[in-house]
Amino acid sequence: MKRRHETVRLSNLERLVAEAGSAAALARLAGTSESYLSQIRNQLLTAKGTPRGVGDELAAKLERAMGKPNGWMDESHWEFMEERAPYNAEPGPELRGLHPLISWVEAGGWADIAGGFALGDAEDLLPCPVSCSQNTFVLRVRGESMEPKFHDGDLIFVDPEAAPLSGRYVVVRLENSHEAIFKQLIVEGDRQFLKAVNPDWPQRIIEVDSNARICGVVVFKGEVV
Repeated sequence: MKRRHETVRLSNLERLVAEAGSAAALARLAGTSESYLSQIRNQLLTAKGTPRGVGDELAAKLERAMGKPNGWMDESHWEFMEERAPYNAEPGPELRGLHPLISWVEAGGWADIAGGFALGDAEDLLPCPVSCSQNTFVLRVRGESMEPKFHDGDLIFVDPEAAPLSGRYVVVRLENSHEAIFKQLIVEGDRQFLKAVNPDWPQRIIEVDSNARICGVVVFKGEVV
């Protein structure tokens, strides 16, 4: 019975997201965070290993925010499936889980810490609209070395399992450095180079040896607006 109760609340949460126009709009109305709603919608596991759900307090907030009667979140609303069927729109990209926004220091050691990283320690948890591995992480671009392709503050999704082919944008940790850096990878024979996109950047191209560790390949960019 408890499981059905949780399923009904999750279904009703999706209805409220649709009615509000977006998860962000619903979060504002209910006085909660979009990130928290995303964790619930994606069934992110808690520290106890159980999927996150809509608790009583949040359920009450959602009901008040959307003008629903008390207990509405615990009732099945079967007509919702017909209401949400679009006739003049196509579905958007499938969001495959949430990925942590981390620091450049953490990115440099991601291969060693990914398995034990607690998602609650991330600055934020973000969905990626393209296919990527579960170990994908997110970084906030710093500086101007990759302009005009990437700007300061842009968010990049970095997949450690993507192939680091020549011409792709990569996050790399150099020898004797704790932080990772972000550049374009250029491969010529047995030699590897890192290139800054900005044509005015000093020392725009550097050669790296086998001691450099490629932490991952950029698979998606989110621009700051």
